[in-house]
Amino acid sequence: MRHKYDTRGIVLSRIPSGEANALVTILTPELGLVYARAQGVRHSGAKLSAALATLAESSVMLVRGKEGWRVVGAVLEENWFDRIANFSSRKRAARISGLLMRLVAGEVRDPALFSIVRGFFEALATLPDDAHEAAEMLAALRALSVLGLDAGEIPGESAVFAAPVLASIGAERTNYITRINRGITASGL
Repeated sequence: MRHKYDTRGIVLSRIPSGEANALVTILTPELGLVYARAQGVRHSGAKLSAALATLAESSVMLVRGKEGWRVVGAVLEENWFDRIANFSSRKRAARISGLLMRLVAGEVRDPALFSIVRGFFEALATLPDDAHEAAEMLAALRALSVLGLDAGEIPGESAVFAAPVLASIGAERTNYITRINRGITASGL
């Protein structure tokens, strides 16, 4: 019998596979970035569908088999897609998710990445729109730092996106964008 891993995760992407299946990319604190197969999730009325939607934070049960990870259960905890109301903020969430999927090779087991993404999504859902650009820069810079692609000082704690920290990021916008670009260049992408 295979071991079942029960963890919390944020679905960063969901790609159709076959007629009713999907491949989901889930960021978890314990297992890192996991690419898993979800069977029957695209059927109408599928019980896992809402819990495995893009930008959903769920309690997921995963099994590792010969062909990789498979989702065997999921319960929706937080629907960030609904909480992040406007289109431009959703685009910011998608850019950070895409950046992580490009930069993380394999399963990087660092709980800081999960905390960064969760804090960033919370900031997009609760802070005013004028703070979202600074929050996106801070999330990108913190992720690059965790992955070893930036060694500079980063204000604040990893999961905290407080207004004073974001104001200081916004004031130094050019410097932070330069650091982010250097980190992405250093990754070789």
